[in-house]
This record gives sequence, C-alpha cells and structure tokens, in this order.
Amino acid sequence: MRLLVRERLLGIGDDYWIEDADGHKLFLVDGKAMRLRDTFELKDTDGRVLVEIRQKLMSLRDTMLIERGGEKLAQVKRKRLSLLRNHYRVTLVDGTELDVSGKILDREFAVDYDGELLAQVSRRWLSVRDTYGLDIVREDADVPLLVAVAVCVIALADKEHDED
Repeated sequence: MRLLVRERLLGIGDDYWIEDADGHKLFLVDGKAMRLRDTFELKDTDGRVLVEIRQKLMSLRDTMLIERGGEKLAQVKRKRLSLLRNHYRVTLVDGTELDVSGKILDREFAVDYDGELLAQVSRRWLSVRDTYGLDIVREDADVPLLVAVAVCVIALADKEHDED
C-alpha cells in the first residue's frame, strides 16, 4: 500500500492529509495547536479518531506516546546508545520492538521488525518538497499504527533538529 503524505509548511496547527496512490484522502493528521506538548490525532475521512499521538511530558529523552481508544498502544523514542541520531525504537505494549532508521529529516527511513521491512518512507520518487511517500510493505500491517509511527519519528527528529 503506497500512501502520500502532504505536509503543510505554514498554518496554525499541523494538519495535513494522507492520501492513497490515486489521490483519495484516507487519513487526516490533526495537529493540536496551542498545547503544552505536541499532540496529534489520526482521523479517518469521517472524522473518527483512529489513534492519538502525544509527547510524553516527563522523560529524560523526548518520547511520543501512541494511544488507541484511550489505551496505550506504543511508545517512540530515539534509541539509546546509538551513535546515529537517526535511529528510533518503537516499543508496543506487548513488548514487541520496531526499529526505525535512516535519514529522518530527509524523509528517507524504514520501519523494521526483527529484520523484516514493515514500511518505508521515501521522498525519492516525488518532486514536491513537502510531500513524501509511505509504503506499507505487509498486507496484514496495522496501517494507522505505522502512519502514527512515521508522524512520531518525524516530529521527534524535527524537534531535536530545531533545538540544535
């Protein structure tokens, strides 16, 4: 499944649509402006919230939490003891860990589980600067979760980059 993410460069909040390869809107990333911490909701086209994403307030390293239906689903943070700044770990509530690595700020990275590619974010085949592709490799993948992971990793990397 190939998705197109069209980020907005300017505006209040961080709202943007994620479309399928044919240009049909599938998900809205609804960024909540004027909040103490980064907060997003991933919604379907009917406005139903599929997952909530928010920055964890009290942590040594910046951490994003993904929740579904008020229940914690996953935690995303930069991998400890990694020499590369572009390496993140996603820990699901059942203990499963996903690795995210690549050139995050360039929107070129992969999401792996135990060496198996689950999704890949790429700008290589697109010419518009504020658009990147998200290829979901496995048909049985939790698409909203993988979209949320991409949103979290990019938000964390952008924040870290802005602080430097």
